[in-house]
Amino acid sequence: MFDQFKKGIIYTAMGKYSIVIVQFLVQAVISRILTPAEVGIVSAVNIFLVFFQLLADFGIGPAIIQNKELTRKEVNSIFSFSLYIAFGLGILFVLLGYPMSLFYGNEVFIPISMILAVAVFFYGVLVVPQSLLLKEQNFKVVNLTTVTGAIVSGIVSITLAFLGFSYYSIIIGNTTKAITLFIVFYIKTESKISLKFEWGPLKKIYAFSRNQFLFNFINYFSRNLDNLLIGRYFSSSALAYYDRAYLLSLYPNQVLTSVVTSVIHPILSDYSSELERIKRVYLGIANLLATVGMPLSVFLYFTAEEAILVPFGMQWEGSIMTFQILALSVWIQMIMSSTGGIFQSGNRTDLLLLSGVLSTIFNVAGIVTGVIMGQIEYVAAFLVVSFSLNFIQANYLIMIRLFNDKMSTFFKVLIKPFILALIQAGVFLLLPDLPFNLFINLVIKGLTFVIAWITGLILTGELKRLIKEVKQSRD
Repeated sequence: MFDQFKKGIIYTAMGKYSIVIVQFLVQAVISRILTPAEVGIVSAVNIFLVFFQLLADFGIGPAIIQNKELTRKEVNSIFSFSLYIAFGLGILFVLLGYPMSLFYGNEVFIPISMILAVAVFFYGVLVVPQSLLLKEQNFKVVNLTTVTGAIVSGIVSITLAFLGFSYYSIIIGNTTKAITLFIVFYIKTESKISLKFEWGPLKKIYAFSRNQFLFNFINYFSRNLDNLLIGRYFSSSALAYYDRAYLLSLYPNQVLTSVVTSVIHPILSDYSSELERIKRVYLGIANLLATVGMPLSVFLYFTAEEAILVPFGMQWEGSIMTFQILALSVWIQMIMSSTGGIFQSGNRTDLLLLSGVLSTIFNVAGIVTGVIMGQIEYVAAFLVVSFSLNFIQANYLIMIRLFNDKMSTFFKVLIKPFILALIQAGVFLLLPDLPFNLFINLVIKGLTFVIAWITGLILTGELKRLIKEVKQSRD
């Protein structure tokens, strides 16, 4: 199994890191060309785009990966079904522009929805080919294609932004990405388009995909209600400030976590009956992510100003405090990102659904409370509280309901990472105010973080343990 993880992680790391770099550079350039108000319009419409992508998936993707009995003919039949779903959703998205314009009080969403309807269609029809490649553990093709799509999208977006296309530059760039991904995935899997499909293959994956879809559906609202309400009751600039801070807080997940979590389900799905093996993998992943994530959360809290203003420019000062608050939850989000793959691998999407329901309750309560209090900083603060509650309930379901173990088994792997975080907090509290420009300050604080982290690893014995585990895994 380690060889599978090693191969998967190598290609996934290459893809994920390349995408993060490309997306970060594109956002940095776009943020200096467009105003926060223009970016806010894109953030508002993206809420609905993500929802339609969720509807297009319908839980089919993970179900295809999990079910090892599906024949290629049956997969092609499911692909034909997804074609109809994608076409119907594309039509609906065109019509959605009118209620969106009423909801936000801006008619610009009508032409935007017509363009993005094309993206909705292609995001819908690429689900099956992409899932088929992941099922075959062809991580190389998936990640190289995703990187290519990000580059194409970035080039189109930046070019159009310089030409004065405003928010349309991002909208059109996103659409070209969807088209690029579909074309490559379709060619690589040699999928066959047919106007006919059978219900038999859909029945095979129904139970798994139903729970997966319901979880995704519920999780969508818990993850996007903040943007929806901020866009409705605050200004588009406030939405842009909040969205920029939130997206930046997710970068550690994209850089450090998604490399591992992307291969958890495709690989561990082969060991769905070996729960003890899955538990060992999860505890190891949680420890590793906490070892990096807890100290990193402290570092991002103390460098919020530099982290926002250096890449995006002075016009994004309104994002600083929101990002500082959200930084406290970075380590929680890193660990939580791996829980879905664990539920799926253990064939317990029912527990995944339950966790999603509880997450929605906590998140909605936090978001609504923050919106009522009238500031994006309050929304961020109550989200951190809800993330913490969700961290507890999700790991309760994993350790006790899935693995039939104790919560103390899980918390033990977090003790030393917590000590590392305390060391970071002590160092940065003692660090005096730096008199240099923002970039130099960021470099100095970054070096301070690395030195304090390595020192903490040595003092806690984690460095020695990690080196030993790496050597053993190679053997």
